[in-house]
Amino acid sequence: MRLPTLFVSHGGGPLPLLGDAAHAPLAASLRALPARLGLPAPPRAILLCSAHYEQPGPSILPSPPPDGGLLFDYYGFPPESYAFRYAPRGAPDVAESAAELLTRAGFTPRLDTSGRGLDHGAFVPLMLMWPQGEVPVVELSVLSSLSAEEHLRMGEALAPLRDEGVLLVGSGSSFHSIPKIFEGMRGGGGGGGGGDGGELIGQAFDDYLAEACTCNAGAQRAQKLAAWASAPGAREAHPRAEHLMPLLFATGAAGGDAGRAERVALGRVAMSSFVFGGQAPPSRQ
Repeated sequence: MRLPTLFVSHGGGPLPLLGDAAHAPLAASLRALPARLGLPAPPRAILLCSAHYEQPGPSILPSPPPDGGLLFDYYGFPPESYAFRYAPRGAPDVAESAAELLTRAGFTPRLDTSGRGLDHGAFVPLMLMWPQGEVPVVELSVLSSLSAEEHLRMGEALAPLRDEGVLLVGSGSSFHSIPKIFEGMRGGGGGGGGGDGGELIGQAFDDYLAEACTCNAGAQRAQKLAAWASAPGAREAHPRAEHLMPLLFATGAAGGDAGRAERVALGRVAMSSFVFGGQAPPSRQ
């Protein structure tokens, strides 16, 4: 069975894990996502491309630390934010396969054996989606070039892993302007709408992503996403593009598979995750 590919918006730092009210819809969406994938069994492994792991070339972390130690790459949060533990097994065989596929595609990957822990771009969504850490995890870096084309190509190179029981996940954010996010969190709201009926911050760009991902596929979808910087509100949403690159990775791996959106609001900010391929879930009433 060919597994789907995912792009998840992981929210602000550890806040989705801390019961933050503005993050409640996002956290609920991520918790519900595994069941909505329609998989008959858990994935053999997860290969997750995180916006918080940036390297000049593809860097692959084969195994998280066995003691559950994490990389707390955020600052100024409550003490409990630095006490999380999450200890999934690694999948060195998947990491080796990924390195081989990337090499064939012309990349120069490296296996990261530094003992680096999972960063919050990885552990926050995974702790919500698979809280017991029952699925082995391999982490992949984004590329410091921030090239849309290179991330599409990296995803395309790793697509064969989908046929081997590996779930390919891009973790970033459909909107990533920190000042605007905090402005939106102060504004309240949540769920799928605007709270007071007004347009959400970042709505125009989120609409562009949703249309590109769900109304297009294959080369046409890739072309629209590669041109993201010309979309309405693009640079307000992404002053720097590292949080968007995991979406390009996920869509590159998706090929011609149909996409569907999981759209929520983070306070007054439009925020989306996307699923490509797999079985469409029953409609939510």
